[in-house]
Amino acid sequence: MYPFLKQRQVLHSTLSYYSIVLDYCLSAKSLELTKTVHAQLIKLGFNTYTYLGNRCLNFYSEFGFVGDALKVFDDISLKNSTSCNLCLKGLLKSGHLENARHLFDGMPARDVVSWNSMISGYASYGLADHALGLFLEMQNAGVRPSGFTFSILMSFVSSPSHGKQIHGRMIRSGMDLSNVVLGNSLINMYGKFGLVDCAFGVILTMKELDIISWNSLIWACHRAGQQELALEQFYHMRATELLPDQFTCSTLISVCSNLQDLEKGKEIFAFCFKVGIVYNSIVSSAAIDLFAKCNRLEDSVQLFREQYQWDLTLCNSMISSYARHGLLEDALQLFILTMRKNLRPTEYTVSCILSCVSILFSVEMGTQVHSLVPKLGFESDAIVANSLVEMYAKFGFIGDALNIYNEIKSRDLISWNTIMMGLAHNGRVFMTLDLFKELIREGTTPDRITFSAVLLACNHGSLIDEGTEIFSSMEKEFGVKPEEEHYAFIVELLSRAGMIKEAIDIVETMPYKTSAVIWRSILSACAIHGELGVTERVAKEMMEIEPQSPLPYLVLFRAYQMRGRWESMVRVRKVIGHKGAKQIIGCSWIGIKNFVYAFKSDQLHHHGGKDVYQVLKLLIWEMETEGYL
Repeated sequence: MYPFLKQRQVLHSTLSYYSIVLDYCLSAKSLELTKTVHAQLIKLGFNTYTYLGNRCLNFYSEFGFVGDALKVFDDISLKNSTSCNLCLKGLLKSGHLENARHLFDGMPARDVVSWNSMISGYASYGLADHALGLFLEMQNAGVRPSGFTFSILMSFVSSPSHGKQIHGRMIRSGMDLSNVVLGNSLINMYGKFGLVDCAFGVILTMKELDIISWNSLIWACHRAGQQELALEQFYHMRATELLPDQFTCSTLISVCSNLQDLEKGKEIFAFCFKVGIVYNSIVSSAAIDLFAKCNRLEDSVQLFREQYQWDLTLCNSMISSYARHGLLEDALQLFILTMRKNLRPTEYTVSCILSCVSILFSVEMGTQVHSLVPKLGFESDAIVANSLVEMYAKFGFIGDALNIYNEIKSRDLISWNTIMMGLAHNGRVFMTLDLFKELIREGTTPDRITFSAVLLACNHGSLIDEGTEIFSSMEKEFGVKPEEEHYAFIVELLSRAGMIKEAIDIVETMPYKTSAVIWRSILSACAIHGELGVTERVAKEMMEIEPQSPLPYLVLFRAYQMRGRWESMVRVRKVIGHKGAKQIIGCSWIGIKNFVYAFKSDQLHHHGGKDVYQVLKLLIWEMETEGYL
């Protein structure tokens, strides 16, 4: 027996040696060394051993070498659950979802790790329904979910009720909710839906809080719009021994941005200097945003220039800061620089640039940015798609906007609002109303922007009955309180139809102070349809709100002229001369290639104006000779 025992000892020592070497390969992340050791194992016939095979499999799966992982998996004589789980991990990490499911379905025994890997794989590819279905299968198979299972489920919950159901399932499954990891996942989940009370309820059940707990709670308050409450949690956190990190500080600076509290934001930024995280890109980008929102763009630019190294987060903040202050060319130039530095833009960057293009540049520039979308893999991204729809609609290419909208697989309310507003602005009245009816049928609740688009469409189509009906239903049926813009639309609709009394009745019921825009609509209608007394009353209201506007005087002058009130005409003319009311000059833009030309009604602003007029004369002459004029 002695030789046999000695042989076993030698074998055990050899296996231990190769196990240690493979552990070193994993920690050193050395593919070359791993392949050398793997080749040695094949020569010695040790590649069939489960223990060593799993070690090789772990390395190849961890670093995405799926081909090598599958070869190792095939060589293992006695595959255990660890072998299958490691191979499953490698397939999912490399994007082979179908192969992973095939392996999963063929596994003789599936433990909780197997189920978690597959559920996590579906979740990471955005297949939430498949992940949830697999979770139900897991329960039917009698496998008890772990804390990690519930953490995965909480990462893709689609609604507050769904999140509360998962929370209830965790309680019924006997999960230790005082566990800091599970507690943090719950706080983060409730924060995503703005359920701050539920987040505080979770905090009360936790025995200890770490930095992630406080960060999640502060973020939850911030996301729910309760900025002062977020600052209070920071003060409570400072009372503990925990030191805020870059995530705490960046969230707090964002809180100050929303409050537009520059002084408090500066205090937090000074604290970042004190703890040495001021040049962290997350903190710096939040500070750039803070300065820009508080009208200190020069400080944003200075901070951006002081950065040792650019990254995407910093560039995104600076691009959006330029755009917010109307420096659209600077935003576009910085975007081009980030591309040249091989910094891959996010969907938010592309969306911001598309907005800049639609305001200042030509559609050719927009199509160039559009061509980047498939290269960056954003074809199915809703944020980018919505920006493209808005851009093409603003340029009047409503067909292109509709094509992009129809390709959006998962439409949110922003998608609906964007296309409806685009259709309304382009005079597609009935298409806008049809989409509104479709939105209601699908059970999506409209918001104030939805109603703005529909009322604008009714305005363009002079649809008085439809417009007044929709306006009346806003608060009664959908709980959307009409705002000033909605009143402006309905007043303009009635005024243009000559229903001046009805328009004034609506103005008198407004819970807001009447703006000059609303009185302007009524006054314009008075110039055509109004009685003299009503015209004088509306003109007086307009004069009080907007004393420098020439419109009320011009309308009164016209009204007196039509009725032969010559003395009143003279008085109005004197007032106009005394006030020096300026004539409003119309202006329009046109983009040709890489240039945008501005045209005013009294002059032409660009080089080569004479050449343009000469070409225009030639075109008119040609149209006259062809009989078009």
